[in-house]
Amino acid sequence: MKRYRYISALIGLAAAALPAMAATARVAIDPAQVAGAISNAGIKISPEQVTLLADVVSNKADPTLVVESMERWGDNRMKVRMNCANAECLPFFVAVQWGQNVPTPAAFAGAASKQIVLHAGSTATLILDNDHVHIKLPVICLESGAIGQTIRVASKDHKLTFSAQVGDPAALKGTIQ
Repeated sequence: MKRYRYISALIGLAAAALPAMAATARVAIDPAQVAGAISNAGIKISPEQVTLLADVVSNKADPTLVVESMERWGDNRMKVRMNCANAECLPFFVAVQWGQNVPTPAAFAGAASKQIVLHAGSTATLILDNDHVHIKLPVICLESGAIGQTIRVASKDHKLTFSAQVGDPAALKGTIQ
């Protein structure tokens, strides 16, 4: 009976420790990282101007953040859509607070240096190539992407997911492993 209690206690401790171990695999993204990415995109801001609209985490300690789009959001704020360059985090939004003078849209035309050509939810054709196989598959984009970016896509029935490189507004390239 004591052995049963001992084993039960060990299993209980292990079950309690697993979520804590899994939680340590995620690293929070902070306003300083976001401000750095926006500044690298061409608009100089400070971390104090950035408000994260949700808790954002990455599976890497120092992810490469990319500005996908910026749009005016009220009188003194901008809404910025960001993503991790190497799929280390999910896309997220931040608010950037400005003083009296909010930059005009022309001021951040260079901020999203890559023009989004495929938007999440749109359909495209995935071309899978190998030495002996050439497959064309209709897919639904799970992420937005610019030419040259790698995005996640799913088959029409959402049973299969793929990573594909955006080639043009209607075609994606992938490889068969």
